[in-house]
Formats: sequence, structure tokens, C-alpha cells
Amino acid sequence: MLEQSADTKPATPPVVVKKYANRRLYNTESSSYVTLEDLAQMVRLGRDFVVYDAKSGDDITRSVLTQIIVEEESKGSHLLPESFLRQLIGFYGDSLQGVLPRYLEATMSGFSRQQDEIRRGMEQALRPFSLEEVSQRNMAMLERAMSLFTPFQAGAPRSEVDTLKAENAALKAELAAARKGS
Repeated sequence: MLEQSADTKPATPPVVVKKYANRRLYNTESSSYVTLEDLAQMVRLGRDFVVYDAKSGDDITRSVLTQIIVEEESKGSHLLPESFLRQLIGFYGDSLQGVLPRYLEATMSGFSRQQDEIRRGMEQALRPFSLEEVSQRNMAMLERAMSLFTPFQAGAPRSEVDTLKAENAALKAELAAARKGS
């Protein structure tokens, strides 16, 4: 179990779920019966729980989590490749059986961190461009395009090359401003 410093708030204690002989699961926090799907949703929301056999008091969380995976796989959500499952079964009873859980846990933690970083990166990349800004830029490009088709402009006539040079400079300035804003 992780130790916590005096500065941090204590973690929310896990929800205690009891499994009865009739295979029903009882959430002691909400005082209601729950399904494996409810427990899967708790996992997705980051809410921790432990499952105890109501009669013996044994911790059966691992087997219930395995049941959730089996249910998800049977619904067609094939997350675990068949070759991985075969390799995993092969490690039971192997001399490396004790090392594998730590390795898998570290690997999944790293994968989760990378996923979070990718999500944050995508949010930051898309943040400077609001729908309003995109609309304004589209209107400005449309107006510039329409000005190319206007035969008589107020002031000195510009060549198409001069217009494109001006548009290029404006786009470079917008890009530089967007990069500074990030």
C-alpha cells in the first residue's frame, strides 16, 4: 500500500462489495445490489473497490475483475489478443510467474501515462483554434479570394502575385501569433 504524506488528503477508501452465494453482488456504500457492468463502470471512473465473499470473508476481487474481463471479451470487445492470452496462460507455473505481474503493472502504468500525455497534447494543439476564429479566418480567405475576381479595385491595382504574397505574409503572422499564444 502507498504511504501518504501529511500534505496530501487521504485517498477515498475502496467501496466494499460483498458477493453472496446466489452470485449477487452487494455494494455496501450505496446499500444496493450491483452487476459486473456496474463494477466495470466504477473501474472506468477510477473508483476503487474490493469484493469479499459474504460467507467466508475471503477477498475475491481478483476473480471478480477477471470475470469482468471475460464478460467484456464475450461481448465482442476483443481487447486482449489471442496470442497474448496463450502466452499469459503459459506463464502460470513458470519460474518467471512472480516477475510478470510487476512487469505488466509497470507497462500498463506507462501506457496510461502516455495516453494521458497524448490527450493533453491534442487538447493543447486544438485549443488556440476556436470555432469563431476558424469562421473568421474562413471569411477573411473568402473575401481575399473574391477580391481576386473583382476587376476594378479602389486604389492602385494589384497583381495576383502581390495579392498572394500579402496573403502569405498574413498567414505567417497569424501562425507566429498562434505559436506565441500556446
